[in-house]
Amino acid sequence: VRSSAASDVYKRQEYGGLQIEQLERSLAAARAHKTEVRALVVINPGNPTGAVLSEQNIRDVIAFCSRERIVLLADEVYQENIYTDKKFHSFKKVLRSMGDKYQNQELVSFHSMSKGLFGECGHRGGYYELVGFEKEIHEVCYKRASVNLCSNAVGQIMLGLMANPPKEGSESYGLYSQERAAILSSLSRRAALLTKSLNALEGISLDQPPGAMYAFPQVRLPRKAVEVANQQGVAPDAFYALRALESSGIVIVPGSGFGQVEGTYHFRTTFLPPENEFEEVMKLFCDFHTKFMNEFRD
Repeated sequence: VRSSAASDVYKRQEYGGLQIEQLERSLAAARAHKTEVRALVVINPGNPTGAVLSEQNIRDVIAFCSRERIVLLADEVYQENIYTDKKFHSFKKVLRSMGDKYQNQELVSFHSMSKGLFGECGHRGGYYELVGFEKEIHEVCYKRASVNLCSNAVGQIMLGLMANPPKEGSESYGLYSQERAAILSSLSRRAALLTKSLNALEGISLDQPPGAMYAFPQVRLPRKAVEVANQQGVAPDAFYALRALESSGIVIVPGSGFGQVEGTYHFRTTFLPPENEFEEVMKLFCDFHTKFMNEFRD
């Protein structure tokens, strides 16, 4: 699915959900090239757009995978990072609600304390859960994990804290709730500031990300910039990203690395810089973009 679906999936509206018709076209294209499609990976809330899938959309994806006999891999590490009235629905919960017809659908759910709300990137800890797999598959996975020479003790402790947070009535519940709310509200404000700042720039458009910690704005590059990039043998959005790094020190990821409609250009960015530094970061980027557009103006 990776080779054929990646260039197709972003032809939808960024926050409109996964379109089953597009998945079907991608699957047909892969099979036409003799690719045996074994799995579909869905990130929810999403990367790079921050999209949050509706319950009905998840049902449609599960039905698609069941019909086509495709293993479903659900990356749900950003499940607490939601900043609008949208609601997170786990694939497992939705699958269990769909009745016996779908109970043999093979699903792997992923979660981690290295990303999402906790964001402890310096520590690595996560888990996956197998649903609908035969006993032998569970045994192979358990055996593979058991042959590790040593356990990641710190990561396991932190994962346990994530999976079992303080409960209401416990001594630390108040502080935990306060810090959790502060993190999410700060990320929400930064997402709003990012959206406002980018939409004020010439040639950039972005809907405010409803979840995760990423944004995927579209940038309409001047024709001259595209021509220079092509002369250098570089994708135009990669050319733009390199110039951003050289000018501002800010790293963005070209949209061509994810897949996008032919003739359009995007970049992935985040709203992770500390809130007290975020306005300065946005100023640096806005200054770069203005100079870039003036340099290559048609």
